[in-house]
Amino acid sequence: MRADERKRRILARARADGRVDVAEIAVELRVAQETVRRDLRALDEHGLVRRTHGGAFPVESAGYETGLKFRTHSMVPEKRRIARAAAERLGDAETVFIDEGHTPQLVAESLPTGRPLTVVTASLPTAAALSEVPSTTVLLLGGRVRGLTLAAVDHWAIRMLADMVIDLAYLGANGISREQGLTTPDPAVGAVKAQALASARRRIFVGVHSRFGVSSFHRFARVADLEAIVTDSALPAAEAHRYSLLGPKVFRV
Repeated sequence: MRADERKRRILARARADGRVDVAEIAVELRVAQETVRRDLRALDEHGLVRRTHGGAFPVESAGYETGLKFRTHSMVPEKRRIARAAAERLGDAETVFIDEGHTPQLVAESLPTGRPLTVVTASLPTAAALSEVPSTTVLLLGGRVRGLTLAAVDHWAIRMLADMVIDLAYLGANGISREQGLTTPDPAVGAVKAQALASARRRIFVGVHSRFGVSSFHRFARVADLEAIVTDSALPAAEAHRYSLLGPKVFRV
């Protein structure tokens, strides 16, 4: 098997399963594990995967993005811990923006129900989940709905957000790095996120450790724009400290 074909198959497996295991793919391709590691290094250098101990996971890009269906089954315990910790950072906020994506949706579901809140979101699943909470007023942004994430984008959503002053925004991203900031594959999504960031007094990033050190196609924020970062404990403490030097408090849960 040619090296380029082998790399394509490794990348396809990573994207289909959410990660690739060196030992398993080596058996499937009938090659040595060192050959797989060499291929993964090359894919990592091209920004297509991010290597981890014993394997790698795919990096989202302009040509590849996971959908909500996949995300709702990926690293759920970690996301729930992140969501609870992020909801505890609510403070005295009365108006809250909830970004699209599974982790922000879990944050929304973790918000207190014993006090009045106004939640602004582009996410249909989040709006539906909160619509049954009597103390919460839900404002759903309009626009073109993306099938991958079931969230609204384009100028309708941006115009609505531009007229709002929001106390706190909970933001997600497909990648976050100290050099490139917060990124996403789709510029239309990035534009909504950027406007939410501009309209909010406080901004908190929520995301699992695998988002760190990853850069996608469109940048919508700097790390320094954030008040806090909430992630899981698999992010090394030393790396969390490096992010904190840029301004935000970093919580590993």
